[in-house]
Amino acid sequence: MSLTLSGPIAPPLAGGRPSSLVVLLHGVGADGRDLINLVRFWASLLPNTEFVAPNAPGPSDVTPSGRQWFSVKDPTPGMVSAGASATAPILDRFLDEVLASRGLDESRLALVGFSQGTMMSLHVGPRRARPLAGVLGFSGALTNPDRLAAEIRSRPPVLLIHGEADEIVPFSMMAAAEAALKANAVNVETMACPGLGHTVGGAGLRRCGAFLKRVLDT
Repeated sequence: MSLTLSGPIAPPLAGGRPSSLVVLLHGVGADGRDLINLVRFWASLLPNTEFVAPNAPGPSDVTPSGRQWFSVKDPTPGMVSAGASATAPILDRFLDEVLASRGLDESRLALVGFSQGTMMSLHVGPRRARPLAGVLGFSGALTNPDRLAAEIRSRPPVLLIHGEADEIVPFSMMAAAEAALKANAVNVETMACPGLGHTVGGAGLRRCGAFLKRVLDT
């Protein structure tokens, strides 16, 4: 795996230096281009925010193209937990770099993930020493919930959005993540999307925009 992440960037709509950052983490078999396309739904709400969508460090081993944060050939909880833990330092280093290069601190950074990107967001966010502005996860899950109490270092606000008809990551994973995060005093909001599969719907996009606007206060 490459230790340096890169991917598409959408500069602030207002121009100039950003006052806040949103880092978008894609799912398995996609890349940064997959989520950077969603910026059009949020840019006008966050005109001074820069959006960064890094490509995951490894090529997907379950699809013919795209990237992955960790292998899901063996999707058992233990292997998923180990994969997220192994990749976390790479993502942490990237977040440190983008913050430092823009002269911002964690209070000006929000993570938005989809599927495996949500797993990485929920793994990394609460384990950083200083709290992020917020963590938002579409259609994902919390890895290694039993270890969170021993490893949590900060408590950024979290919004979880999940389709009730998700055929890839079961809808029940949202309630499991909510319970584990709340047990560790994390402020969690949830949004269930009736009839929605493993994708991002219009209602979720609007809720995400409102959440980002609130936590970044731009």
